[in-house]
Amino acid sequence: MIELYTAATPNGHKISIALEELELPYRVHALDLAAKEQKQPAFLHINPNGRIPAIVDGNNDDFAVFESGAILLYLAEQTGKLLPAEPKARSRAIQWLMFQMGGLGPMMGQANVFYRYFPSKIPEAIERYQNEGRRLLEVLNQQLSHHAYLAGDSYTIADIACWPWVNGHEWSGISIEGLPHLQRWLAQIAQRPAVQRGMQVPPKDDDTPQARAARISQMVTR
Repeated sequence: MIELYTAATPNGHKISIALEELELPYRVHALDLAAKEQKQPAFLHINPNGRIPAIVDGNNDDFAVFESGAILLYLAEQTGKLLPAEPKARSRAIQWLMFQMGGLGPMMGQANVFYRYFPSKIPEAIERYQNEGRRLLEVLNQQLSHHAYLAGDSYTIADIACWPWVNGHEWSGISIEGLPHLQRWLAQIAQRPAVQRGMQVPPKDDDTPQARAARISQMVTR
């Protein structure tokens, strides 16, 4: 079984969605980010960077994988699904995966920080990251004007990587008005049962003191 260490964030939801799409058995360890559970020595043994998500693959000698893009690639390669085998099609999917990892996630993440969380509102910072986030959504819209999915006609890990971030556009304060192809893709993927299930991971009732103590205990015993 795969052990999934996660939280209810776009990066966390990427992996729970992928696991649901691939129908792989997994067990959820929901980390309390505010309590710094991701910085516990036991979790740092799994992910030295101290960030979610991470997995430990019990089907592969307890092999640990961190960084959400690397996890998506690992799962796709292990199963032979959600990533084309043909070299050019495979490259296109990986290119859009890297687009999310290097651009969409960091820019929308910074928009979240300055728009929602930063104690002082800095208009220049908010505008910078919201404008760049909107530009990146326009790039996706243009790509989707020619293709059903980001890498072509097939649903891949590129779509799984980008969708949770685009789905959270309102939280970033970024409009998707005037982006009809992006809106179509967003709604289309939202209808997938595996996506709906993955977005419910971790369940909200996991955030109890007893559950937190159990999570830390499980990490320590790995």
